[in-house]
Amino acid sequence: MDEISRLLRALKRPAGESSDFDLNPSIHPPAGRSLRPAAVLVPIWLRPTGARAILTKRASHLKHHPGQISFPGGKVEPEDASVEAAALREAHEEISLPPACVEVIGHLPPHETVTGFMVTPVLGVIRQDFTPIPEAGEVEEAFSVPLSHLLDPSHYAIERRLWMGQWRRYYTVPYGPYYIWGATARILRGLAERAST
Repeated sequence: MDEISRLLRALKRPAGESSDFDLNPSIHPPAGRSLRPAAVLVPIWLRPTGARAILTKRASHLKHHPGQISFPGGKVEPEDASVEAAALREAHEEISLPPACVEVIGHLPPHETVTGFMVTPVLGVIRQDFTPIPEAGEVEEAFSVPLSHLLDPSHYAIERRLWMGQWRRYYTVPYGPYYIWGATARILRGLAERAST
């Protein structure tokens, strides 16, 4: 089965909820908080050597999540017609990915972040040559990871760190020099679980 067929089959399988709180039942979000809509593109790039997922390393000078690994994405703006439009717009702004190059094949479960966003991951396939160009104001680096690495549940681990006086557990899926963790790893872990059953 090719990798895109595997993804399409995974999207048809039931999905659980996704949240920064999944591994931390003792940490509760503030009651009644309003979640802001956001979207990320999970870009799957078909290469001669196999499918790869494009990720970004956020610029180190940013106020929020500096230096962390993430998907291209951000807040859904009033002018965005949909979460797909928001994800494609952000990917174009952050890594110069033309929206016309992306075939949207589905969504992953919305992910609630500890910072108050409800993030919709939009899964998109890129079938043509493309050179990611990081937007220096936001992105330090754009890189790709073999999809086979990300779809293997054995590559994921649970680690913890002290956060606001409490131990917080989170998923990681390291690849070479890249430490992929937090919401990005949680979203990918959910996809790996569905692709492996």
